[in-house]
Amino acid sequence: MIEKNRWLMALSAVGVHICIGSVYAWSVYVKPIQAQMQWDLTDVTIAFSIAIFFLGLSAALMGKFVEKNGPRVSAIIAASLFGLGTMGSGLAIMMESKMLLYFFYGVLGGCGLGIGYISPVSTLVKWFPDKRGMATGLAIMGFGFASAIWGPAIKILIEAVGIAGTFFILGASYFVIMFASALYLEKPHDEYLPKKFEQKIKEGKKKIKEDLANLTLNEAIKTPRFYGLWIMLFINVTCGIAIIGVASPLLQEVLGISAIAAAAAVGLMGIFNGAGRLMWASISDYLTRPVVYVVFFATQILAFYMLPSIKEIVVFQVVLYFIMTCYGGGFASIPAYIGDIFGTKELGAIHGYILTAWAAAGLVGPLIISMVKDKTGSYSETLYVFAGFFVVALVVSIAMIINIKSIKKKKVKHHH
Repeated sequence: MIEKNRWLMALSAVGVHICIGSVYAWSVYVKPIQAQMQWDLTDVTIAFSIAIFFLGLSAALMGKFVEKNGPRVSAIIAASLFGLGTMGSGLAIMMESKMLLYFFYGVLGGCGLGIGYISPVSTLVKWFPDKRGMATGLAIMGFGFASAIWGPAIKILIEAVGIAGTFFILGASYFVIMFASALYLEKPHDEYLPKKFEQKIKEGKKKIKEDLANLTLNEAIKTPRFYGLWIMLFINVTCGIAIIGVASPLLQEVLGISAIAAAAAVGLMGIFNGAGRLMWASISDYLTRPVVYVVFFATQILAFYMLPSIKEIVVFQVVLYFIMTCYGGGFASIPAYIGDIFGTKELGAIHGYILTAWAAAGLVGPLIISMVKDKTGSYSETLYVFAGFFVVALVVSIAMIINIKSIKKKKVKHHH
């Protein structure tokens, strides 16, 4: 049995994530579909909302399946669902059927999304015991960068072959890339340690960080730590979506820049969202996950509070892009955090349950955002409310540290 290369394993994970991340380029389809089908904006946007909902649902329901059957089988299922879902969307456009679009893009595509998201990530945590954050950050960065790649591709293809043709071509491409990536994916054997890391442990230069506990999904959801993580992710995503949504009008309202310049800034935000995933997740390997989340929330309280009063274009953008790195980093550090506090026994399943916070934020987030906007009237005012949300997240993240410390103390007592 030849030992697989863990960096190729990471690359395969990126392959899966770059395809499913294309869901974030959905907005590129919106205007062309509206124009061709004479549907209103809500009709088209519902497809995206259904996809995000099924992402959370399938990630939660299929987590145990992923752990039991391994990443290859799971990722092949994800490739089939996501590829079929995308190609079926082309069929839906040809038949001019909203319901078919919701079924193919929303339900099938969404399930492919959820299973595809968790399959490679829990495997990477096991392949990189020494660099958990960095490894999962790499894959989840692929998800973040995807819209920068597929967005322009979709534009070009729609002009060349029409909307249905675009769905057919991309669906087939996603399937091929995801299927090829899936074939390489595999769990390492239970005692696996990277050679160099093993050497350093023998020489006493490195210690294996012992996980706080090794819990199954059913045990994990009975702990307050699980709900702490859920709330932290929910708030981080809700506020992140808010800033993505209001960035363009905010830049125009507060700084008075043109719509085109604002659009360019929003494009750059995507780059920082992607880069923040790898950067923060790697930093978390050194600072530890609990500390990184405290840093996220403490700095974002300040950033959200300051944004409306910044009049310098450059400073404004720096703060905006910093917020985006925290948004991406919040996603990327979660799987490693789960490994640290719940062990890797059923990491994929626990990760799937935690991701329901993302689905909930994707659905509830925009509602909260529009309610706050209606109440406050201006984009700047909304940011103060979200700064308040981050105060809650900060309190939770500090409570997590206290909780983890107390469990460590108990463990030490048991050992003696």
